[in-house]
Amino acid sequence: MCRSIKTLRRKDEKPTDQEIHDAALQFVRKISGYRAPSRVNTAAFDAAVKEVSVSSRRLLSALA
Repeated sequence: MCRSIKTLRRKDEKPTDQEIHDAALQFVRKISGYRAPSRVNTAAFDAAVKEVSVSSRRLLSALA
């Protein structure tokens, strides 16, 4: 789906907050169809990036 999103689950090190944010941003861009949202959609776009980041961190922490 998003070829520029790299796998963040690694055996040797945990992903950085920046890596998780970048992956979430790419995901939200792909789903929304916006590279950069309009002013009226910025709050919703930014909230989605934050939620995806939090969910991604939770998932990566829970995986064995």
